[in-house]
Amino acid sequence: MFRTLPAVALAAVFLLASAPRAAAVPPATPDAVTHHTIVLDGHLYAYTARAGTITLRDRDHRPTCRIFYVAYTLDGANPSTRPVTFLYNGGPGSSTMWLHMGSVGPKRVVTNSNGTQTAGPPYRIVDNPYSILDRSDLVFIDMPDSGFGRIIGTGKPSDFFGVDQDVRAFGQFIERYVSQFGRWNSPKFLFGESYGTTRSANLANYLQTNGITVSGVVLQSTILSFALDWDSEPTGIGGGDWLFVLYLPTEAATAWYHHAVSYRGSLRAFTAAAERFASTEYLDALAQGSALSPGSYDDVVAKLHYYTGLSDQYIRDSNLRVPYWRFMSELLRERGKIVGRLDSRFETWAIDRTQETPDWDATDAGIDAPFTTAVNEYLREDLHYDTPLLYRSSVYNIIAAHGGWDWKHNGTEVTNVAVDLAQALTYNENLRVFSANGYYDFATPYYATVYTLTHLNLMPAIQRHITYGFYPSGHMIYLNIPSLAQYHNDLERWYAQVLSIR
Repeated sequence: MFRTLPAVALAAVFLLASAPRAAAVPPATPDAVTHHTIVLDGHLYAYTARAGTITLRDRDHRPTCRIFYVAYTLDGANPSTRPVTFLYNGGPGSSTMWLHMGSVGPKRVVTNSNGTQTAGPPYRIVDNPYSILDRSDLVFIDMPDSGFGRIIGTGKPSDFFGVDQDVRAFGQFIERYVSQFGRWNSPKFLFGESYGTTRSANLANYLQTNGITVSGVVLQSTILSFALDWDSEPTGIGGGDWLFVLYLPTEAATAWYHHAVSYRGSLRAFTAAAERFASTEYLDALAQGSALSPGSYDDVVAKLHYYTGLSDQYIRDSNLRVPYWRFMSELLRERGKIVGRLDSRFETWAIDRTQETPDWDATDAGIDAPFTTAVNEYLREDLHYDTPLLYRSSVYNIIAAHGGWDWKHNGTEVTNVAVDLAQALTYNENLRVFSANGYYDFATPYYATVYTLTHLNLMPAIQRHITYGFYPSGHMIYLNIPSLAQYHNDLERWYAQVLSIR
């Protein structure tokens, strides 16, 4: 018996030596706190900006990730009762530089508003008269490992790069933020763009079932059910027709914008007519498949030409079904141009004028450099966040290098968080949702959003808690200044209504 003790001890030493060690935790960069003023609607507001990180921890309280954020808080307000909004972009894999430097924060980078490329630096960073800081404090959060945030200590990419992992990280961030800064009793809002809306639907439900009430959710450019996304349901034999229906109004809006159709009335009247056609005659024709009569087929071809500007022959060759990426390449082919995906007002020259899919998004070519430059200049020079780290505007390559995004939600693919939003709205009958949509958005087409949000199986009294805004812009509504101005006014009214609920 006694002879076995040294063997046991040696085995224990071996196991300890062979166990993976947590990465060393680098020292944190101190928060940068600065003070500013801004004039909004004729009133002067003093506010404090805090750029810093919050450390997430595992169940054993070991550091796993530092999440970078910038918070703007109104001076002199009671932090325990003043509203606070948590904002983030999507991807999944994007930092939040887009919302931070373009939408409702106190500063914005100036870019061309008309869907054309902005000239090179120096870019102007200006006070943002469309900020909602008068209505709510704002916390812009970069997703784990993006921005100046990093996975550290015992953290692993698989702990964060997934639908449910991501929500647990954001949930812990919010709980730590409200604890650290005395915001437990503040009315809380979530504001997500693109995949950020996926996160918000999931997160609202997650927070509320963990005792943190959410007063309102802003869904900008929404994707909740990925069964309505081309990546999950590509064109193919034997199905997928719903996507042609839901993308058609965006194709019509794009054709109208680029003067590719004969109709020159209002955008809203044209898209409304396209919606009616898409959800009735077009849907019925696609559902009939090969049983569609020749006369009905010809009638649908003519109407698709009317709404999309594409030639009758191209529509026939496509069997009435034109995926949006082919539409992007085909619409202006005779001009040698391709329209944008995120914002179809943008155009780029085609290198191969016979190609079916664009080599890049014309929108990216127009906005990437101004926003990347502006966020670095602003954080380092204006907010004085002093760090040797590079600002990661996205982590798509890092996610891909570690096996990709885990799309399982509650163990199931394809991702669908519409049910989470339905549960959150029903669980908290005071919760309100604002759905903001751009007509020129092929990434998250507005008609697909309307379809999703009107199919949540809610009682009518709860369904009325969802409000909509539609704007003549793209995925990033704020790229078009008149749209941003309208969006700002809509948000101001909506926030006031939500905060009046007692």
